[in-house]
Amino acid sequence: MPLPQPSPDSDATWPAAPAVRLECVVNVSEGRRPDVVAALATAAGNDLLDVHTDADHHRSVLTLVGEVAPRAVAALAVERIDLRAHHGVHPRLGAVDVVPFAPLGLATLDEAVAARQRFVAWAADELGVPAFAYGAGRAPLPEVRRQAFLDLAPDAGPSEPHPTAGAIAVGARPVLVAYNLWLAGPADLALARSLARSLRGPAVRALGLPVGDAVQVSLNLIDPLVVGPATVYDAVAAQASIARAELVGLVPRAVLDSIDPRRWPELDLDHERTIEARLSRRSRSLRP
Repeated sequence: MPLPQPSPDSDATWPAAPAVRLECVVNVSEGRRPDVVAALATAAGNDLLDVHTDADHHRSVLTLVGEVAPRAVAALAVERIDLRAHHGVHPRLGAVDVVPFAPLGLATLDEAVAARQRFVAWAADELGVPAFAYGAGRAPLPEVRRQAFLDLAPDAGPSEPHPTAGAIAVGARPVLVAYNLWLAGPADLALARSLARSLRGPAVRALGLPVGDAVQVSLNLIDPLVVGPATVYDAVAAQASIARAELVGLVPRAVLDSIDPRRWPELDLDHERTIEARLSRRSRSLRP
């Protein structure tokens, strides 16, 4: 889903030059040590757009741009995170769990694929961590999680997991929306898992997860202009009471514009949490 350029009168404009062409949403297996998360964010420098941290998932999601910041974050994460002491509800392959590249603006998926391949080679050569490519002509991420080191060998790096860092799944895909729906009432994991199964399809990946004393339906909206936050919220609300919605990371402005603004607070959406708004903020910060 290439992101459209904003209109000339929009206050969410792309940086003038050089144009930002790739988003990279690095997911690391650390959500309980604020000092480590802060260090990872600092390592990204001006290429950091957003950080989302969840202690129960024991995971942080750093929305970055370009190819330099993802490498800086990954190198530090491999140094600071030890999977042998890691316990969280979210599935994971490694300390640096997933590194997906997505095209922005007029960029193409081919550019994301090329960035993916460069990162795979770099992770193997510089970090000594096995790397699996996913998306865009390769196996989807859920299959990589299931088959890694069993029926699926790494694309580069050692044939066994790194002793402390595990492995990295490196993707190329269109922009997606990560979204959680927390269920109200007594924690009913069976219900959350049933709802997740009912939502899965070509445009949605979903898991039912226990989160503290509650449960949630954790979603990746693969094609959010086809099935977006409002659609999945309403589908779940038709079968269960929702305590709250949670946007993880950022959302494309086109997705926000497809939803009645009166619903944005209920859906945990806001103009300032769009990719375009954060790119505009980044552009202003880089001006001399």
